[in-house]
Amino acid sequence: MKRILPRLLVALLLVGAAGFAWRQFHAEGSETYSASATGDERSWFDRVAGFLGFGGADDANRFSGYVEADYVMVASTVGGTLTALEVERGDRVEAGTALFQLDDLAERAALDEANERLKQAAAELANMLTGKRAPEIDAIVAQRAQAEAALRQSEAEYRRQLELQRTGVAAKKAVDDARSRRDQDRSRIAELDAELEVARMPARSDEIQAERAAVAAARAALVQAQWRLDQKIGAAPAAGIVVDTLYRPGEMVPAGLPIVQLLPPANLKIRFFVPEALVATIAVGEAIRVACDGCGEPIAAKIRFISPRAEFTPPVIYSRDERTRLVFMVEARPTGRLEALRVGQPVDVLLARP
Repeated sequence: MKRILPRLLVALLLVGAAGFAWRQFHAEGSETYSASATGDERSWFDRVAGFLGFGGADDANRFSGYVEADYVMVASTVGGTLTALEVERGDRVEAGTALFQLDDLAERAALDEANERLKQAAAELANMLTGKRAPEIDAIVAQRAQAEAALRQSEAEYRRQLELQRTGVAAKKAVDDARSRRDQDRSRIAELDAELEVARMPARSDEIQAERAAVAAARAALVQAQWRLDQKIGAAPAAGIVVDTLYRPGEMVPAGLPIVQLLPPANLKIRFFVPEALVATIAVGEAIRVACDGCGEPIAAKIRFISPRAEFTPPVIYSRDERTRLVFMVEARPTGRLEALRVGQPVDVLLARP
């Protein structure tokens, strides 16, 4: 009797497990997806065996995983008070769409100042390149005309004094005084000619070079001021869905902290785990199929990354028995039907092999 009871108990367990498996794989309205939706083309015996933990025909090509994503954290490199939040959680945005606005009063004032400084430096450079203004040149020309008139008068007086000296009427001193005034008038004309030439010339080359450097510096300051102003508006770097907004209007946002969390569809990825014994049989670039509840037909994907390190490693010395507990994380990028996937969703991964 003692020998019969254990056998009977085992038989009852097997019958119950078989009945449960039958309901799991054939009952209408089952929560498991169909073989066509998951890519599960195993025989009924292999599926029941896999459910009971005895493996199946293609279990070596099937792995469990989940959907993961690389989020884009949109931030401003310049801090400030958040004045406007243009999007809400769940919104779909296109690339370049405005997401938020920070207060920009100081940046606009700095931009205006930089613009005026550039105008000032450019005007000073133009003044150096063109010489003095026309009215200043006209004043020098008028002074030269006066000097010419004085020279004509002094030359006439000098000739008259020479004539008087020959007749014995004028003294030698009078002649010398007339000659001195004539020479002074000639020197004055030469001086005004030199001033006129200098007035029409640009500044010295060193001064012009220094002023050109000042113009370049003012232009660079203007570019920097414009850049700081542009940072006050956050735009979507790519099309995607707004996952979360981390600040509200009126709050102070430090520089560099994200304000909007964005998820471009192309940043979705599948993460699954491969046992240590099989990791050497897969490679980056290999095609896979991904199935999930409600996804319909399997979704094509391609392996992009295989972790070089094992995870969930037991704290024991590796042995032949313990190595079967090691797994390696693998990531793949879906290549189609991204709208069917959600972050955190469990999936089945099937390698595209015979």
